[in-house]
Amino acid sequence: MLNYDIVVVGGGPAGMAAAVKAKECGVDSILVLERAETLGGILEQCIHTGFGLHYFGEELSGPEYADRFIQQVIEKNIEYKTDTMVLEVTADNKVYAVNSEDGLLEIQAKAVILAMGCRERPRGALNTPGTRCAGVMTAGTAQKYVNIDGYMPGKKVVILGSGDIGLIMARRMTLEGAEVKLVCELMPYSSGLTRNIVQCLDDYGIPLELSCTVIRIHGEERLEGVTVAKVDENRRPIKGTEKYIECDTLLLSVGLIPENELTREAGIDLDPVTSGAVVDESRQTTQPGVFACGNVLHVHDLVDYVTLESYCAGEGAAKYVLGSAPEKKYISTKGVGGVRYIVPQKVNLNAGEDVKLYFRVGRVYKGASIVVKYNGYEIMRRKKPRLAPGEMENVILKESELQKFAEGGLVEISVEE
Repeated sequence: MLNYDIVVVGGGPAGMAAAVKAKECGVDSILVLERAETLGGILEQCIHTGFGLHYFGEELSGPEYADRFIQQVIEKNIEYKTDTMVLEVTADNKVYAVNSEDGLLEIQAKAVILAMGCRERPRGALNTPGTRCAGVMTAGTAQKYVNIDGYMPGKKVVILGSGDIGLIMARRMTLEGAEVKLVCELMPYSSGLTRNIVQCLDDYGIPLELSCTVIRIHGEERLEGVTVAKVDENRRPIKGTEKYIECDTLLLSVGLIPENELTREAGIDLDPVTSGAVVDESRQTTQPGVFACGNVLHVHDLVDYVTLESYCAGEGAAKYVLGSAPEKKYISTKGVGGVRYIVPQKVNLNAGEDVKLYFRVGRVYKGASIVVKYNGYEIMRRKKPRLAPGEMENVILKESELQKFAEGGLVEISVEE
């Protein structure tokens, strides 16, 4: 049995930032467990730039961003184990993991930080008719083939879904000499960042077709083409709009799913919208001493936000271990009127600082207002020229406001046109 004050599950940007912050807050006994061969997470294969603009104030590639935190982990002498798979987190914060060097590890932790990230939704979740031919893969898989392994998945490409990974891979495949024929999106709006639509599609003349999906996959051994069609407001194909496109590669960018199997098995409450844990402002879950941050909590659009959120979790875990966490006196948060979800789902009135609430809207709005209410009374209103599901928004609850609220109250955020 090993004993640590804090065990961090996941050595990507979220896990490393949380560990660094916990160390800075005075906790020395920290162990980071990462299933990949190196620290860094998905950033290792994201060789494009655009990372760090908010946090570092400069434009970095994914590996460069990750390396800054890898260096901090090393400089602060934070222990980590790579090639290590976590099998279980128990109700008493015991962590079971396995690797080829140590065998089965049993680790007793005072606090656990969950930072497992997310995975892509696979073809099996789409129920698209067709054969199981080669050439159909997620955009992230293609990204690994091209950027890490040095293989080109194909030459004639169709991309289903306009998530950020799909948009970035449209540009990447074009730069490597492939012809990206179409990006089709089921929804009437793109699920990616506006800047990625401009820089990855518009700048390269790659067409984006909204309210459109792949209805059939053609090919035996290898993908030969796909049939796409427009969809109605119920997302059902419209007869007569079918179009066959010859291609040898279909990349799927149809959503990300937080890797919450460990969280679920531990009996921690999950939010049905985010598929992540229900947390407070310190990112503590419903299991005392267990915290969550990054894409395992809710899918972020920028790694800079992942870092800031992970600092909250690292500091929260440190306070829990050191016994300096404030007394709990919660209010709840709820997204209504166009707001799909809010994180955190509850806020401690004794937080002792301003609390930032992150949220996403359910569709595109232009010239709408974000309205914040406490127990039905409006406390904040902010006009926004544009709101979109692909871009995370936030509002700040000032500490002075929190002092006026009563335990058991409700903060609601809505969109008014």
